[in-house]
Amino acid sequence: MSLRLNIIVAACENQGIGINGELPWRLREEMKYFSRMTKATTSSGKQNAVLMGRKTWESIPAKFRPLPGRVNVVISSRAKDPGAEFNGSTVCGSFKEGIQELQNRTDEVESVWAIGGSSIYEIALESEHLHRIYLTRILKNFECDTFLPSFDPKKFQIVTDPAVPDEMQQEGDIIYKYEVYEKVK
Repeated sequence: MSLRLNIIVAACENQGIGINGELPWRLREEMKYFSRMTKATTSSGKQNAVLMGRKTWESIPAKFRPLPGRVNVVISSRAKDPGAEFNGSTVCGSFKEGIQELQNRTDEVESVWAIGGSSIYEIALESEHLHRIYLTRILKNFECDTFLPSFDPKKFQIVTDPAVPDEMQQEGDIIYKYEVYEKVK
């Protein structure tokens, strides 16, 4: 079976996804959605994998690393650095190496979720394995220094996923909506 890669990301109106190594917003329900989506499998005995860059790994509070209930794969040029702290995760030197590692583990891994940052999203958007983009559109602008790379909407179609709410969401003064884009074959 071929590896199935999804992207999951929240972006504000200016396509911003982060600032100073953190999320620019605090959305508890959206974080629960992220956790639920990246953990959910249809095959018992399998887990999903989360694929991330080193800076994304470092942005996760230490007490939450590795992300529980998922195979954590960190892409870092410091993969072979004995001083690097990636406890509880598999470290690969490139995106391609990470995908190959996970292809060798399809007996235990159901789906792969690219969870950031920007360079990981950029490579994932071009991947032959890309299936869907799960985009949370935050309908507000935030100051950001990291952005979601643009993607060609003609290469995707908006689809519904029964696991994804289709109504507008609101937390505090922030309104957002979930969108699912499936790569056109």
